[in-house]
Formats: sequence, C-alpha cells, structure tokens
Amino acid sequence: MRRLAALCLLTIVTPAAAQQRDFSNVEIKVEQVAPGVAVLFGQGGNIGVSYGEDGNVIIDDQFAPLVPKILAAVKTLDPDPVRFVINTHWHGDHTGGNEALGGQGSVIVAQDNVRKRMSVDNISKRFNMTVKASPKTALPVITFDQGVTFHLNGDTLQVVHVANAHTDGDALIYWQKANVLHAGDTFFHKATFPFIDLESGGSVDGMVAAGKRGLELVRPGGKVIPGHGPVATREEYAAYLAMLEDVRAKVAAGIQAGRTKEQIVASKPAAPYLATTQEGFIKADDFVGAVYESLRAAR
Repeated sequence: MRRLAALCLLTIVTPAAAQQRDFSNVEIKVEQVAPGVAVLFGQGGNIGVSYGEDGNVIIDDQFAPLVPKILAAVKTLDPDPVRFVINTHWHGDHTGGNEALGGQGSVIVAQDNVRKRMSVDNISKRFNMTVKASPKTALPVITFDQGVTFHLNGDTLQVVHVANAHTDGDALIYWQKANVLHAGDTFFHKATFPFIDLESGGSVDGMVAAGKRGLELVRPGGKVIPGHGPVATREEYAAYLAMLEDVRAKVAAGIQAGRTKEQIVASKPAAPYLATTQEGFIKADDFVGAVYESLRAAR
C-alpha cells in the first residue's frame, strides 16, 4: 500500500515525473460555476477561473504539458491572457504550469511557505524521494502571510491562509459576490480520501480547522470547488468536515485507549464513508494511518 502511495505521490509533486507522462489524451473540461466563475477539470488539481473585464485569474495550473490546453480552455471563457495565477499549495499537480505561465507574464501568487518549499529540494523520507527545487520562473513573485484580496471582474476574491492543513502553505480562495469557494486540497470530494502531507507540515487538526474556516466563508446556497473531485454544495462540504471530525475522534479515542496504529487502522474507523468516497490515490486505511501519525506527533 505504501508503494502505491509513493507512486501516486510522484505524479502529484514531482515535475520530472509529470514530464515523462503522456498527456496527449487529456481533455480540459470547462464547467460554469457562477457568473464570472468557472472550473477546469483535466489531470491534476481542479483549476478555478475568474474571468471578465479585468482579465483572467486562475487558481492552480496542473502540469506543464497541459498549459496549452489550459490556455485554450480559458479562451473559451475570455480571450484575454492569464493575468494572475494563485497557487493553493506547492504540490506539482497544482503548480506544474507555473514556469510556462510565469514565462508568459502571468503574476504568480501564493502563501509564503509555497515559495519556500518550491525554492529548495524537498526530501521525503517516508516515500524515499526528492522533489527538486523549481526554476525561478515557476516561483510565486507575490507572497502573503495570512491573506490577500483581489478586486477584479466585479467581485472580491478573498485569499485566506489556513495553517498546517493539507500542507503548511494552503490557501482558500473565496468569491464573495458569486459565493464560491476554492478549497484546494484541504477538500477532496468523492474522488479519494484526504491526503494529509505530514512531511509538508500538514495535520488532521489543520484540515479540520480549514474546513471550519471554509464553512464560515461560503454562505448557504454557495458552491465549493475541491482540489480533486466534482464541484460540491455547501452541504456536501459540511458532510466532508463531519467525516474528518468523526475519524479524528475515533482515532484519538484509540490512542487514548493505548491501541497501536495497526490496531486502530484494523478497526476501520473510515469504513462508514466508503459508500460516498472512492478509494483513489489515498485509501481509507492510508487516511486513518495519517490521522494517527498526525495526532501522535501533536501529543
């Protein structure tokens, strides 16, 4: 199981691995979410788009080989170039297009820790791999600590840092008028169980806190773009948060009772959610194991 997770992680965070993959058959699908707001589905993290009279803003940019297809999809919404790229975190399936877009003049924006991680080699002892530092052109040129606000295209885009969730550099992006939230990989919807990247500063407590912050932002009737999976309703987002809290509570109770990681994983605390969540990149047992490690590290 760990070997499978390592192979999947390679495709998520290693630009070199992405360059070796065949993206020729990948289709970028465009879905309208609200006036002036769309999402692009392809291979990798979901791309949010703000478009209108002030130019195009995209949230994440998948893999470098897909940039021409991504730009073509954006042009179906608005012919202008991509003015800003906002990265929700540092992983390569969300930042792989940075170099090409930055080279074309797009301004890349992200939380401080995204630039820090992309600027150096990242060594994963758990997966026995090294993610090489990104080239200068791929790095965010505007970074923020707690947040930044964009006033564009007739809306206000509120960018909010949520600490130590999926990673240590996660950002939520909220369209205030359209009432749409892009939650990045703090939210995996149906496609897989959550990935808590412990080696990038992630934690289950941070994931829960991110979900709570997101629910504070999005009003009833709003939509939520996950990092992976289909667009969700606010109610589905709330159900995801309830799942995180439930599994965390069960694992915490097991730790309190003196059970080992193997015993807690074997008790299948995430089993009730198999009916609504696929075992994709992260299996239920992988998720439970990460929750255990996160809680033990916090003790």
